[in-house]
Amino acid sequence: MLKQRILTALVLLAVLLPALFYPSFVPLAVLTLVLIAAGCWEWGRLNGLAQGPALALGALGALLCATSWWAGWILAAPPWLWTLAGAAWVVLGGWLLARGVGRWQEVARGLRLLGGLLALWLAWLAMARARALGINFLLSLLCLVWAADIFAYFAGRTFGRRKLAPAISPGKSWEGVFGGMAGVLVLALLWAWADTHWQASVPSLYSVLAARGPLWWLPALLFLAVMSVVGDLVESLVKRSAGAKDSSGLLPGHGGVLDRIDALLPTLPLALMITEFAQA
Repeated sequence: MLKQRILTALVLLAVLLPALFYPSFVPLAVLTLVLIAAGCWEWGRLNGLAQGPALALGALGALLCATSWWAGWILAAPPWLWTLAGAAWVVLGGWLLARGVGRWQEVARGLRLLGGLLALWLAWLAMARARALGINFLLSLLCLVWAADIFAYFAGRTFGRRKLAPAISPGKSWEGVFGGMAGVLVLALLWAWADTHWQASVPSLYSVLAARGPLWWLPALLFLAVMSVVGDLVESLVKRSAGAKDSSGLLPGHGGVLDRIDALLPTLPLALMITEFAQA
């Protein structure tokens, strides 16, 4: 299992890293569009669709991404889009987690499918937009989520006593959440210092927020760290309701696409929302 996990990770890195560092955002946008289409297919399967309709949902997700690209939204999305997406994640994410696993199936399947489709599309559009702004900016968003996850894992293993949401994800603890938040703050301080020290041509998320002072910097980063946990928990809730351990087996040793991007789904659009407010 470990060997399979490592091999899959190496293949993904070999494909994604050249696309990430290519001068244009286009290769990364194309590759991630394919991944988002696969995530839409997984979402359909988790919500009871047969193979054919689930594939159609994947095609619809790809079409939605391609249409917004054609409309120029990667370079200039409507100003209200990120605010609306962020508000939806905060309100609906909290509502779903408060209701719990048992009540997910009570939501009409059409609404469940639409919600997942829109969440995946918005995450793709936010990722492409962040890459268009610059590699440093996009990497700072991705590393925020990874740092929150890694620090939460080790803090939870070391200090975890109080369960966060035992009916949804038994392994998560409040201590892990606090550890993840602390890790994000440490990362932000180091990254902002590096931006200044090496005079980065493209600012990171941390430099954008630091320019507005600690009253912006601190709550914004803590909020994003918390919302990355919300994304993880929402996907766990859906999988547990479907009786599935992984979203699929598309990535051997890692599960499915949704298993790898769940924490990014709310964090990417919310980061762009916060950035727009900070630069206003």
